[in-house]
Amino acid sequence: MDPLLPASDYNQLRAFVAVAELRSFSRAAELLGVSPSALSQTVRGFEERVGVQLLHRTTRNVALTQAGETLLRRVRPAVSELGEAIGQLRHSRERPAGTVRVHAFRSAAERYILPILPGFTAACPDVVLDITLDDTVVDVVAGGFDAAIRIGEVIERDMIAVRLGPELRHVAVATPGYLAAHGCPAHPRELVQHRCIRWRWPGHAAPYAWEFHEDGTWFEVAVDGPLIVNDKDLALRATRQGIGIGFPVEETVRADIAAGRLVPLLERWSAPFPGLFLCYPRQRQMAPALRAFIDAVRRPEALPGPSPV
Repeated sequence: MDPLLPASDYNQLRAFVAVAELRSFSRAAELLGVSPSALSQTVRGFEERVGVQLLHRTTRNVALTQAGETLLRRVRPAVSELGEAIGQLRHSRERPAGTVRVHAFRSAAERYILPILPGFTAACPDVVLDITLDDTVVDVVAGGFDAAIRIGEVIERDMIAVRLGPELRHVAVATPGYLAAHGCPAHPRELVQHRCIRWRWPGHAAPYAWEFHEDGTWFEVAVDGPLIVNDKDLALRATRQGIGIGFPVEETVRADIAAGRLVPLLERWSAPFPGLFLCYPRQRQMAPALRAFIDAVRRPEALPGPSPV
């Protein structure tokens, strides 16, 4: 015998159980969301299929036959268990649980993930965030990640991308001491005559060529200098030490510029580029845990506890 109950048999069995428990076609029909006549026809069809009368019907009440009593006693636990199982499945679908794997640039994690952790872990205790901090541009799907936070320039076309902040821009900066010793470049191309602190994209052989904007067009300058690093924070620290000219994101050096520790250079040629985005693959049904993480990153003020700074 096929262990899988056909849909028609299940519907008829469910109709019978509802009528048998309520002893009323009208109340059972209301419970099931069908008309009493349709329900009566369904139960009668079930009786014809099994070849046994299960209910005694009168104009005032409904009673079970002996066969009906026996069947109800056997199937009631199974139907109840099935209903509970489906209910638990729906509950698990609605309650965030499981692991969310996130790939994020380090600067993005500090700004958008670290501040939400207290509120998110309190609101979603059954969710595990598996976070990889890496400035490498990886394939989100092939890498087994559920979401990523990165700059807009390196997001795959088939991903959904949600802007998290304003546009950014790189700005060349140096200490007053460095400029006093080496002079100030008047044009980005003069940077090749200076000591620059270079940064290499993880996974790339050559250092990043500094990008500038002039007359509606972007152009690159392959700078040179005494230091190549793969960590932007280290590059910025070296810039503050006066080792050379750095090229950080402007917002990371605003305090240094305001305090006079660093001097901005070549701002005329420094144009904004797309900022940070939360991106994730298109999917028909999103796991509640992933949805909860996305909502938390987009609306941190909705999390419990103090608002993340």
